[in-house]
Amino acid sequence: MSANFADLDAPPRRMPAPLARVLASLPAWPPTAALAAILSVAAARRLIDVQALAPLTAKCVELHVIDAGVRLRLQFTGRAFVPDCRSGSADVVIAASAQDFFFLAQRRVDPDSLFFRRRLIMEGDTELGLLVKNTLDAVDLTSVFPFFSKAKA
Repeated sequence: MSANFADLDAPPRRMPAPLARVLASLPAWPPTAALAAILSVAAARRLIDVQALAPLTAKCVELHVIDAGVRLRLQFTGRAFVPDCRSGSADVVIAASAQDFFFLAQRRVDPDSLFFRRRLIMEGDTELGLLVKNTLDAVDLTSVFPFFSKAKA
């Protein structure tokens, strides 16, 4: 993966406030279910090493899209990802802007670059967070979902 450092030098573009308010007011289940399906397809196609994710089984992972006020909570079952709608705190929270998550999905930046620039934040069980970060970093979602590679932020 090659980082596009020009994207990292400028502050991330923030989602317009009216759009962020709308997104924050919507239920989290539909986008969470979509993300779980995408990751499960990647796991089924062996783009994700499900055995390496064993420590993640039954743990709650939350992706927080900071500028959208959206929190997506997932759980790994040992074979697939499912939405996790339990209340309470997540085992690990990974937070970034919508633009930075999009760049990560497109493999335009590497998560370590975002982390050291304090644009990717991890809270909770750091070991689980690193496992999630390293696993997702190894997945080329563009090979399964070409729309990731064509869209521009």
